[in-house]
Amino acid sequence: MTIMKMKPTTFLFTVFKYLSIILASIVALLPICVCVLTAFKTTEEYNATSVLDLPASFLYFENFSVALKQANMFRGFLNTGIVLVVVLIVSIFTGSMLAYVLNRFKFKGSGIIHSLFMFASLIPGIATQVTVYQIMYKLHLINHLYGYMIVLMGTDIISIYIFLQFFENLPVSLDESAIMDGCTYFGVFFKILFPLLKPAIVTSLVLKGVGVYNEYYMSNLYLQDKNLKTISTALYTFTGPFGNQYNYICAGVLITIIPIFILFLIFQEQVYSGMAAGAVKG
Repeated sequence: MTIMKMKPTTFLFTVFKYLSIILASIVALLPICVCVLTAFKTTEEYNATSVLDLPASFLYFENFSVALKQANMFRGFLNTGIVLVVVLIVSIFTGSMLAYVLNRFKFKGSGIIHSLFMFASLIPGIATQVTVYQIMYKLHLINHLYGYMIVLMGTDIISIYIFLQFFENLPVSLDESAIMDGCTYFGVFFKILFPLLKPAIVTSLVLKGVGVYNEYYMSNLYLQDKNLKTISTALYTFTGPFGNQYNYICAGVLITIIPIFILFLIFQEQVYSGMAAGAVKG
């Protein structure tokens, strides 16, 4: 009865809305389904069947074993874990402190710095890679994990703006009260303001963490030693001029998804609350 009472334009809009949702779901889920099906197929089975055909058995785990060993994924997880921890810790502290200075202190050139950060966020990262590579080469930072970390830590404009937006909603009276009680600026930041930044920190951790974990281009460019492979480049082992071994690649992809999926299940409440509280406020 409700559908019959709808106006033609409202009905068409409703149909279009649900068709769009269904289409978007198919586009998002189809690659994952194909990846799962391919991960459980033997090489002969993959070559002889369609990508949407079911595997002979979902208990065939040989592809996962081969992916772990031949791609040295354990080493990849270790390198990625080290990079992830260091980059996130440094990025959170530098981003929040920069935002604190830019928001709380007014000095000559602060407006220019704001504009430069905005300008830098609009420049595609790929456009600066020739210059960045030359700098990395001159400083002997190529094929070093700490050099790769420095590059990732230097491209965190979004986190700075997240903290800037959150500082806008923290009253300056907090700083003034703490200073009147004898607290230094460092004390104001670390004892008063930093604990209040939890939602913004969670938001930055999610955005930056996903970006670092999935980062491929710079990892492949600056970490060419096989012992320095990250998890995103480890699966490159199964590609070559004579073809790609997609059953092993898909098995490795599923392995890389597992840690993030487990972390998301554990911290999903903090992720959702951080994304909501760290959003733009009026």
